[in-house]
Amino acid sequence: MNTIGYAAQSPTAPLDTYQFSRRNLRANDVAIEILYCGVCHSDLHTARNDWGGNQYPIVPGHEIVGRVLEVGSDVTLHKAGDHVAVGCLVDSCRECDQCEQGHEQYCREGISGTYGSPDRITGEINQGGYSKHIVVREEFVLRMPEGLDLAKAAPILCAGITTYSPLRTWNIGEGSRVSVIGLGGLGHMAVKLAHAMGAHVTVMSRTPDKEEDAIALGADALLISTDETAMANAASSFDLIIDTVPVEHDVNPYTPLLDIDGTLVMVGQVGPIMAPTTVPMIFGRRRIAGSLIGGIPETQELLDFCAEKNVHPDCEMIRMDQINEAFERMERSDVRYRFVIDMASLETSQV
Repeated sequence: MNTIGYAAQSPTAPLDTYQFSRRNLRANDVAIEILYCGVCHSDLHTARNDWGGNQYPIVPGHEIVGRVLEVGSDVTLHKAGDHVAVGCLVDSCRECDQCEQGHEQYCREGISGTYGSPDRITGEINQGGYSKHIVVREEFVLRMPEGLDLAKAAPILCAGITTYSPLRTWNIGEGSRVSVIGLGGLGHMAVKLAHAMGAHVTVMSRTPDKEEDAIALGADALLISTDETAMANAASSFDLIIDTVPVEHDVNPYTPLLDIDGTLVMVGQVGPIMAPTTVPMIFGRRRIAGSLIGGIPETQELLDFCAEKNVHPDCEMIRMDQINEAFERMERSDVRYRFVIDMASLETSQV
């Protein structure tokens, strides 16, 4: 299938139009017309090769909402015309203990990412959702439930599941006490989801200027992390702290805020953090943990939950040719709270 997208040709080049071909349908494949694609900070990191190992050109995008065009001969889960979604994963070994439990993100053989990973059969590098079409194995294509706004749903596939998975893992529900550090793309979804689960939600911020936004998103309170008195008074206040900060930082001010057996889970920074002291952990059986997106069953559960509870990301719609400007704005934190690309804006006359 011939298609067109926007690709990075090198770590320093702006994204620009790129014509390429999707694979012919295998028996278990689904061909999708992409309607909307969210813009994730990981897309920017990958385009610029911040984490290394890239092969160029590369088409980013792993928050995909679309319509089924065609299915392979063995496909039973989807049919032409269905509205569907694709997140960060497009394949796994499907045989290890983690895959069998629906935790494909922890596949023992390694995951196949939506972009930048080799196809498990051909070895060809997968290309992502900044394009008009994609072909994906049926088990990794998600059903879009009735009630979700297609134009706003794309960030659920990454920002949503990245924060939903730890909320589910640590059994957050009615009466739980949750704090969220950072109120960006991940943080605003963490607030909305924890609120929808019935938790008491506190946003932590260095300054008070986020209070109005935090309350509007569903938070019950704002805690100023630079206010030593307020932080001391908040000791042992939380069952779970979701840390969405995407850069190296000091977690030591936050661990004493956990109650006994509480957890601070890292979902933002991929890399080093400043050395933590073990004192609050030892004396409160507190822990620092990490969490990576979610598996296919949990992501479908999240989509259904968002439809039931009417939870949508706050999105700014952009055209495909605005992606480089969006990357620059994202680096300045100048977005509330997630960019979504309207793929109708991508010129198809050259395909």
